Amino acid sequence: MSSIVVRGLDEAVKRQLAKQAKEHGRSMEAEVRDILTKAARRPHVGLALLAAAQDVGGAEGLTVPERDDVARWVDFE
Repeated sequence: MSSIVVRGLDEAVKRQLAKQAKEHGRSMEAEVRDILTKAARRPHVGLALLAAAQDVGGAEGLTVPERDDVARWVDFE
């Protein structure tokens, strides 16, 4: 089994992971392993939408509205 090291993790994220791990009754390492495994196996939504559009004739000429929202950090503490 492979290992990775994550440096520079925000302390709030670490606390949230520890909280989630405790709620799930497992170690923080097991919690992170589960999160990463699920994320890596999740289908890529963009590619799925592209394939669906191609199945019905493509999306050429489709206008994409410009985003006007701003990403925000949510602190789960």
